[in-house]
Amino acid sequence: MRQLPEPARAALTLAPVLHALGDPVRLELVRRASVKPESTCSALADGMDVPLSTLTNHWRIMREAGLISMSVDGRHRRIRLRADDLRDRFPGLLDPILRLAADESPDGGAVGS
Repeated sequence: MRQLPEPARAALTLAPVLHALGDPVRLELVRRASVKPESTCSALADGMDVPLSTLTNHWRIMREAGLISMSVDGRHRRIRLRADDLRDRFPGLLDPILRLAADESPDGGAVGS
């Protein structure tokens, strides 16, 4: 699998991370990625009424901010939340956000409902 470019752990900065988390669609995608590690883009976006072109832009913003890692696996792109990197750079930030996102999730925190 080929890994797409992403910022190094030490290069992660708060403003792009918060910007990426500030969009409701991206927040839901991050929440889903935290529940289902190593899923494909299409599996994580299943059931969301968002155009593919818009989803592609959301994935790029999250990858460039350092929220996710993306690898190419044939025709699929696999997503992994960079939880350890985010917890190391910004202690105490990710867990409450994921908890609140699960509470506000339209599907009650379940993926693929």
